Amino acid sequence: MKIHPMWDEYPALRNELEATISLIEEHIRIKNIEVQNKIKEMLFSGGKLLRPAYTILFSQFSSKQNVEKSRALAAAVEVLHMATLIHDDVIDESNIRRGQATMNAAYNNRIAVYTGDYLFTVCFRLLQDYVNEAGEVPLDTKGMETILIGELNQMSKKYAVKMRMRDYLSQVKGKTAQLFALSCYSGAYSRDEKFAKQAYQIGNNIGMAFQITDDILDYSYDAKKIGKPPMQDLRNGIYTAPLLYAMETKKKEIEPYLLKKESITDEELLQVLKIVEESGGIEKARELAAKYTNKALKQIKNLPDVDAKISISRITEQMLQRNF
Repeated sequence: MKIHPMWDEYPALRNELEATISLIEEHIRIKNIEVQNKIKEMLFSGGKLLRPAYTILFSQFSSKQNVEKSRALAAAVEVLHMATLIHDDVIDESNIRRGQATMNAAYNNRIAVYTGDYLFTVCFRLLQDYVNEAGEVPLDTKGMETILIGELNQMSKKYAVKMRMRDYLSQVKGKTAQLFALSCYSGAYSRDEKFAKQAYQIGNNIGMAFQITDDILDYSYDAKKIGKPPMQDLRNGIYTAPLLYAMETKKKEIEPYLLKKESITDEELLQVLKIVEESGGIEKARELAAKYTNKALKQIKNLPDVDAKISISRITEQMLQRNF
């Protein structure tokens, strides 16, 4: 089982994540063995597993922690994330994810969409044993609905040359940040609802920082390092923080390239990258990611003093410097 090496310095958490991945594997059961194996290939492809990690860590603040329930919640969060990745790849027509062929590239869009839908059912199946417990299972349809609406909103903003920074931040909050918030909230819920709401806000800020940092990495030409083709978002008409900051001062230089939409060439992408770098767009995006990270770290300091608090703080700091 291949777990991302970042967890080597957290051996206890690494063991929990391995158990979580094993639990997901047990629940992947479809007759099409080829597709089933492709899902498991994605599962074992070395993803960072940040979302289930936060779920597990926040569950450790409770003196009543149910380890099996925490794993089930963590597994459900990761399966939900996997489903959204598969759907994203279809929408973006991506061929590579984590250095491997995407589901839509390996088969076709129809199989990929149905596979993503299947994973949503796996998510609910992972939680079914806990539905009848006292208190609701915190990973509910409302949170999932927000994530899916976020996906639809992103589609509506493709090739939106007039997109503003506030549109971008709203988009990130409705999708990536929501899933991180849900991950933290679901783990913290076993302590009490007030603490869970506190965890939700922390997760939201972590998710904002994570996505902005991820968008910065997209403006890189080290495809091996980032595990997918560079500048994929710009190719697909998705305009993120580095570009939007550059547009504030270099709109006339950049806009002609954006109006070309799908016909933009690799050489033209390099030219846009040069303009973004020279305008300070990437640096401003880094400052924005740091703002959300520091906000999350400040909130984490107010959490009760348990061992998990130290890990949450360290992992959150590492995210800002990440180059994986």
